[in-house]
Order: sequence, then structure tokens, then C-alpha cells
Amino acid sequence: MRHYAVLRILLAGFLLYIAWPQIPLASSQLASLFWGVWLLLLVLVLGSNLATLLQMTRPPILEQDRQLQRKTLKH
Repeated sequence: MRHYAVLRILLAGFLLYIAWPQIPLASSQLASLFWGVWLLLLVLVLGSNLATLLQMTRPPILEQDRQLQRKTLKH
């Protein structure tokens, strides 16, 4: 289900668009640390979803395609 990865990338891009004007306004060391950690997590989210899109990793279990197989009893 690749569309979930695309939606997560779009959401992360939207959040970056909203947060970008606030990042340069960080005046204290704590605010700079917060934005640094926030940007690091954003990069991790983008990287993991790009890896899913490029099929470098397997998608999460809930998003994997299930193949229904009929189980028969052998006597």
C-alpha cells in the first residue's frame, strides 16, 4: 500500500511548511534544541517512507498485501 507512504510524506511536508517560519525565531538554547530534534525526526520519517516507496524495506505488517489462501483438511 504505497499510497500510505505518499500520504505520510505529504503530511510531513505540510508540517515542515507550517513550521519553517518559526525555526529561525528560536531565541533560546532550549528552543534551538527542540527544533533540531523536530527536524531530525522529520528526516527520519521522510527517509523511512521513501525507503518504503523505493521498496528498500518491507512495509509495516498492517500495510502488507494479504493473499487469501484456502486451507483444506487432508485426511
